[in-house]
Amino acid sequence: MNKFDKLKEIDKAYLAGFLDADGSVYVKLTKNKTYRYRYQISSYIAFYQSNKHLDFFEKLQRKSAAGYLRKRKDGIIEWIVGDEQSQLDMIKALLSYSQLKEKQLRLMRKIILSKRKVKTGVDFLRICRLVDRYKQLNYSKKRIQNSKEVKKLLCKEGLLTP
Repeated sequence: MNKFDKLKEIDKAYLAGFLDADGSVYVKLTKNKTYRYRYQISSYIAFYQSNKHLDFFEKLQRKSAAGYLRKRKDGIIEWIVGDEQSQLDMIKALLSYSQLKEKQLRLMRKIILSKRKVKTGVDFLRICRLVDRYKQLNYSKKRIQNSKEVKKLLCKEGLLTP
């Protein structure tokens, strides 16, 4: 069952607007030598707001039973949804209402679903190229890890032929 099915349509629309205004949808590559292809693909949906609204965030998080809350030292509270099934559920619930983050949500869904089908280094590199698209969609400042870096490492380690 989709964790967000129990939300009213108005709550879904509100969350989509909140995400568009004070949220972030992103996928990143992180070096991780314990992974088969030496990189981890991590996806996140995050909402940001002043700590003054902690009660409100707790209510949203509790209603959806997704993600976790984190208080930052700068007075900001984050609601972070990091597990892929919750992300897919949230995307399904919010996509038709999202205006500004629609492309990011669609791309995240495609990446998550594609990860489940990876069988070769070529498959993995194809997904890394999808992750690269976030640089254009978001305000990415320092994306150091990208598909070119992944390809170099995979070739070097014999996990991909040039």
